[in-house]
Amino acid sequence: MYKRILIATDGSELSEKGLMKGLELAKDLDAEVDIVTVSEPWAVGMYDAMGWSVGYMNSPEYKADREESAQKILQPALATAQAQGVRANGVHVLDRYAADGVIDVAGERSSDLIVMTSHGRRGMTRVLLGSQTAEVLARSSIPVLVIR
Repeated sequence: MYKRILIATDGSELSEKGLMKGLELAKDLDAEVDIVTVSEPWAVGMYDAMGWSVGYMNSPEYKADREESAQKILQPALATAQAQGVRANGVHVLDRYAADGVIDVAGERSSDLIVMTSHGRRGMTRVLLGSQTAEVLARSSIPVLVIR
């Protein structure tokens, strides 16, 4: 059925539940997994006296810091996959919004299924906080399994 499953994670307790369900499904189906975490664009900048933007994202440390943070999420997830006997790859997407990164990687890796979590917010809370999962659901051309 599904041979390649993308599991999105941000390292939160909620996304850990999605990781576990996705790995369980992958093991049952003998599917390969891509565990994806996305580092959203850095939105804060500073302006010097000349009006030039001198943001953190232009510093040499920016990419290294973001990669280090991503690996703190990916490495435990990959270790969990290995412990469960699931073939898994870690993917870090830099400077993208989560929905965009997930959809792009799913296409690049020819994923059959995307596994994500959702808080299940509704109404004004969802409007104010947004939902990257809802964005993936609306735009994805492949099935999306949402874990609450």
